[in-house]
Amino acid sequence: MDFTTRFVALGDSFTEGVGDDDHTRPNGVRGWADRVAEQLGAVDPGFGYANLAIRGRKLRQIMAEQVDAAVELQPTLVSIYAGANDILRPRIDIDELLVEYNNAIAKLRATGATVLMFTGFDSRGSKVFSTTRGRTAIYNELVRGIAGDHGALLVDYWRFSEYYDWGMWAQDRMHMSAAGHANMAKRVLDVLEHDHSLEVPPMTPVPELSRVDAVRANARWVREFAGPWVVRRVTGKSSGDGLKPRYPQLTRL
Repeated sequence: MDFTTRFVALGDSFTEGVGDDDHTRPNGVRGWADRVAEQLGAVDPGFGYANLAIRGRKLRQIMAEQVDAAVELQPTLVSIYAGANDILRPRIDIDELLVEYNNAIAKLRATGATVLMFTGFDSRGSKVFSTTRGRTAIYNELVRGIAGDHGALLVDYWRFSEYYDWGMWAQDRMHMSAAGHANMAKRVLDVLEHDHSLEVPPMTPVPELSRVDAVRANARWVREFAGPWVVRRVTGKSSGDGLKPRYPQLTRL
């Protein structure tokens, strides 16, 4: 099929759709990018969608594995979010990494495609991840500069205060829930100035816990999610090991 409009999504778990479970879809997830593609394709018979994102990927991996692959698909729209997994590492040279990010954005823009970038989320509400808030702020300022230099569109995740509600987050407290992904899809479509019929599904209520129950819940979170995440980092493994891109070629959902 010949596609006249081609949307290619690049990145890590954020763009793959982790946290928005749907076992009928590749890798068992849906995500905001699928939702955006569904809305764009509903009014465009020539619309095609590819999603090359894989959970756990760091910025240099995304640059090496996904950017050239995206260029080969001759995109008219590219979304990219890279760097979140790097920010969580013990050591990082943000300035050096963002030079490589800049080069990738230049390559994507050279195709003539509209490029959609994201700032990182403000994690001030998390006792664990708020320690990286300063790094993310530096990253965001560099991202804003890159977007401005290359005429890319920017989805300013840092300013989305609705994500301070834990109902926007999955049980692992690291990835957006179905409600969070649906809300992000609406935010992206707003930046694209595209009409849509999306509704955010009801958020799972987060109960008020007693101090004892909160301690137990946090211990369970460490055991089920944080602990395995740390082990993967120490052993050099990734949650994306062995996974393939969900939609490596252009398709219609």
